[in-house]
Amino acid sequence: MASTTSTEQSGLFGYLLPEFKKASGLDIKVVALGTGQALDMARRGDADVLFVHDQVAEEKFVADGWGVKRYPVMYNDFILIGPKNDPASTKGKDIVQALQKLAATNGNFISRGDKSGTHAAELRYWKLAGAEAANTSKGSGYKECGCGMGPALNMAASTGAYVFTDRGTWLSFRNRADLAILVEGDKALFNQYGVMVVNPARHPHVKQAAAQAFADWVTSPAGQASIASYKVGGEPLFFPNAPR
Repeated sequence: MASTTSTEQSGLFGYLLPEFKKASGLDIKVVALGTGQALDMARRGDADVLFVHDQVAEEKFVADGWGVKRYPVMYNDFILIGPKNDPASTKGKDIVQALQKLAATNGNFISRGDKSGTHAAELRYWKLAGAEAANTSKGSGYKECGCGMGPALNMAASTGAYVFTDRGTWLSFRNRADLAILVEGDKALFNQYGVMVVNPARHPHVKQAAAQAFADWVTSPAGQASIASYKVGGEPLFFPNAPR
């Protein structure tokens, strides 16, 4: 399975996959990448199933014939993290306004810069804030690490920078230093995850039956209940929403 760093680093798979094995007898090897890299891996035929979070890219993946079908599985939300004293005055519910303030004050910001689902979402919000691809339009404090969510959070913690993350990884992150949640609750920050079986018509070696068994289980009442029961500090990290 090619999946996102957020599902791996949040600890979800360490909890979920043993439950799937109990139900199916199947082992799954996870390769955790940014969503863009995971999709590329599947296009090459190097994965049987995908579990990612960039709905636009996922729908294109299926439309282009690389995936059989996309199944919604669960959601959480994105949040903006930064120093508790919030030097750029970003705190609130409006992510676009917060990014505009960061650009205007040249606030230190760590971007994953790795074509992940989180990075794709971050770039959408920067665009809405009036900042296009050029880093200068995001302020001189904008830096890309080309790394996963955990390393990006570690860099922000060690340098007192702002960083855009999914809530699940933040809740399971321990090295918080002086960081705190500054922007949350904006409806635009909704973060949907989906699962897709790689199309065996494109790659005949794909283990379609095993991949479909996982897609069916994770969207079933049993799989959805397992997702709902995964918590850190008593707080759920993901919310199941597969159609019934």
